[in-house]
Amino acid sequence: MTVFDLTGRKALVTGGAQGLGEGMAHALARAGAHVVVADVQEDLGAKVAESLGGDHGFVRLDVTDDANWESAVAEATGLLGGLDIVVNNAGVEITSLLVDLDPDQVRKQLEVNLLGTSLGIKHAFRAMRPGGVAGQGGTVINVASVAATIAFPGIAVYSATKSGVDRLTRVAAMESGKLGYGVRVNCIYPGLVPTAMGMGLASDCAGIGLFGSVEEAVGAVIELTPSGRLGEVADMADAVVFLASDAARFVNGAGLPVDGGMGM
Repeated sequence: MTVFDLTGRKALVTGGAQGLGEGMAHALARAGAHVVVADVQEDLGAKVAESLGGDHGFVRLDVTDDANWESAVAEATGLLGGLDIVVNNAGVEITSLLVDLDPDQVRKQLEVNLLGTSLGIKHAFRAMRPGGVAGQGGTVINVASVAATIAFPGIAVYSATKSGVDRLTRVAAMESGKLGYGVRVNCIYPGLVPTAMGMGLASDCAGIGLFGSVEEAVGAVIELTPSGRLGEVADMADAVVFLASDAARFVNGAGLPVDGGMGM
């Protein structure tokens, strides 16, 4: 057994039906955790849960709905027999120049990225704190973005929401400690990964005239990245496993860049 072994841990991953969330669910399962995939995409989410093998499951979750969070956590703890790890990964990105902002698109990003993460922390704390349905403490890992640390054009609102996730993380860690919840709270800052969401961002940046092509947009990101490449799903998933593991037992209230140095 190593400090990265998660055997016996119980994890809930939001936005787990595809992209980074799917990779995180698989990485946690490979490390030994029992995983519940949570997403609004029921067919895709159920398929991901099935692909993990036995002792895993799926729950439908709209992260912006407080009542849905309550029922989803209850269902997840019932399936898993507890809850030790919550990964608040669900998020949306809508590219726009500031002069063209659509208020509805702003609200959507605020609700999913900021409200959704806030509710995830709320219900993780309620489940994991002493007297909660799980009651053994645990860890919350929020997914922010390198966008919280750099000024990249076209993603002002997304960047603001991910900066908010960073602040939520640090205050949540302090509240957990002061109130004796026994829950560590950290976040990661992923760099650009060529998932559907990541490539959609590159395409949208080209579409609004910031770059001449998708390739130029991707090249601009790589040029800003000392490691000289885009991120991979596994890079982000392995960081989540680290933060969930005993290797990170004294890491709390921190933001971990997983961006190849882009945000330094």
